[in-house]
Amino acid sequence: MMKTTLLHSWHEAAGARFAPFAGFDMPIQYPTGAIEEHKLTRRSVGLFDIDHMGQVMIWGPGAGEALSRLVSNRILDMKGGEARYALLLNDAGGVIDDLFIYRLAPTNTMTDPWFVVVNASNRETDVAHFKAHLALPVHVQDISDETYMIAVQGPRAVELIDHISGIAFSATARFTMTEAFIHGVPCRIGRTGYTGEDGAELFYPAEKARQIWEYILTTAKELGIEAGPIGLAARDSLRFEAGMPLHGHEISPSITPLEALLSWACDFEKDFIGKAALLDLKSRGLSRKLVTINVKGGVPREGYPVLDQEGREIGNCVAGMYCPTTETYSANAFVPPAFAKVGTELAVSIRGSAKPAVVVQRPLYVPTYRRTK
Repeated sequence: MMKTTLLHSWHEAAGARFAPFAGFDMPIQYPTGAIEEHKLTRRSVGLFDIDHMGQVMIWGPGAGEALSRLVSNRILDMKGGEARYALLLNDAGGVIDDLFIYRLAPTNTMTDPWFVVVNASNRETDVAHFKAHLALPVHVQDISDETYMIAVQGPRAVELIDHISGIAFSATARFTMTEAFIHGVPCRIGRTGYTGEDGAELFYPAEKARQIWEYILTTAKELGIEAGPIGLAARDSLRFEAGMPLHGHEISPSITPLEALLSWACDFEKDFIGKAALLDLKSRGLSRKLVTINVKGGVPREGYPVLDQEGREIGNCVAGMYCPTTETYSANAFVPPAFAKVGTELAVSIRGSAKPAVVVQRPLYVPTYRRTK
């Protein structure tokens, strides 16, 4: 049976169009359209209902050491309140899921607590994987149902969060988490996101889902900050431009982080599941590599063949779309390394017709927090 988030009726009243995603009936776009939603997020503030994603608590004596063996990136050097991107890999080095891992401060009831955000389609798989590999005294608890998750993203997002939370969120470092009360509701606020813009992801009690959502929009209007709800279509184009992977497309259990250009999220100085397979792949050399290509004469879509200049099929698109910020028709594809150099001329077969394409520098849109000031 299709699931819904607790804001489903709000989205309906706002005129959203819905579509199935990861077992949820999710808002894809609102009446203004996905391109305008994309541009709104780039110029001001976009508000995202992402409660289809999952949250997992892991704690107990030795929890950090145990979790470290499951994930690709180093985490034991993290301080309380810090966040880090990591990958959950299978024995073959394929990506089960990509995660955001937060280290929390110990409490009277939780020793060495960790807060892990997982993707919606992998929630049950991830929790089962954690439970299979983490034994007592380490505890694993799926808190997704009682936790609501939204994202506030854009150039004015931090300003808005500063106001609604009553704290100097602007002084909070990127990739950390803080806690505050918003409209009387306790919230965890992570300075992270999936759009290429600065902002936050908010975690708070599910029964307050609508209260916080509406308060943010109302407050933004009072402050003269342009803000609005953003559907999954614009979320996809935003993350695509910023070079962020989507599970089932740029990453999957059959795609390794080396192929997906995510080796930076793997710390080979420590042990983790999948490490041996990745080292073996490194020694043998890659047979394919992720590239971004710009295409002329058509819209590249997932599954479309990528051709060399002689018309031979050398790969496939794993995602493709119109990118509103760069005003390009672009795709991500896996091709042999010999064809991965920026400037390499290729083609994409669109409904049987070869359309010219060229490999371009990734990402198409440099995230604001990575730009030199």
